[in-house]
Amino acid sequence: MTRLMVALSALVLALFCLSLLVGPARIAPADSLLGLLRGGLDPVAMVMREIRLPRAILAVLVGGSLGLAGAAMQGYLRNPLAEPGLIGVSASAALGAVIAIQSGLAAAFVLVLPLMALAGALVGVMLVLVLAGPRDGALTLILAGIAISAMAGAITQLVLNLSKNPFAVNEIVFWMMGSLADRSLTHVWLALPFTLLGWLVLARLGRGLDALTLGEDAAATLGVHLGRLRLLLVLGTACVVGASTAVAGTIGFVGLVVPHLLRPLVGAQPSRLLPASALGGAAMVLAADIAVRLVVPERDLKLGVLTALVGAPLFLHLIYKTRKEQP
Repeated sequence: MTRLMVALSALVLALFCLSLLVGPARIAPADSLLGLLRGGLDPVAMVMREIRLPRAILAVLVGGSLGLAGAAMQGYLRNPLAEPGLIGVSASAALGAVIAIQSGLAAAFVLVLPLMALAGALVGVMLVLVLAGPRDGALTLILAGIAISAMAGAITQLVLNLSKNPFAVNEIVFWMMGSLADRSLTHVWLALPFTLLGWLVLARLGRGLDALTLGEDAAATLGVHLGRLRLLLVLGTACVVGASTAVAGTIGFVGLVVPHLLRPLVGAQPSRLLPASALGGAAMVLAADIAVRLVVPERDLKLGVLTALVGAPLFLHLIYKTRKEQP
């Protein structure tokens, strides 16, 4: 486990440094690092501080959040096919952003879009908690999440269908594909408190998730309060996924694939999988964001499109491999 964490940490650090050196502006590595360290209005310093550094930091925050939330959700539901968007937070946050774009508020003030997305995530998670009830089991939580996700998705499609502004429709479609381009330190400071709070909440669920692998009755016997565990899971997931969707749009398959890949390496123990998935998710999003700048640099390839193109076939391969290993 220690070797795995060291290896993942080194990978994230290497990809973070590489992310700072990759971009359309051809800047030598030495000049890039000097520009990052010195201040002023020098063009290289502006590129490093205002464009590349926020993008790299957000890749770590978003990837770590999705990986951590995916591992926690799979541990609670005891289902490797679960993913963070299952409780409807992603769809609700996306709906908030869509309303901000369609209403024109996003054009008036740059922070309206992420703030509306966060508000949408908050409303969505509150509705899920109300529908699921304080004492019902995991099945009710899943059904409530699916219902809220379907409702938010339907309203989003309705907005797109009835919109008379082709520019707003185009912006909505591209935003929903997910991207870290054109993000600033303002977006970092907006997402950071919610992300750190969500990380803190989800990281404390390890003991309860370990006990839950024995079944709900056994976990309750061991002193785990299942209602409190579920509440913390939903609130932590809402914080990290809502913040990620608010600043980066919809980025799929990270929270689904990364825990699935790392689970055999940690002995299928949820408390060990949580930190490993956070680092693995950060590495995946960093690598994908570097790839979108290298594959077709002249076109704005969206980050969410690339993660889906890579994640979906990989996940299908994992399902096929799992079926072959079954007796």
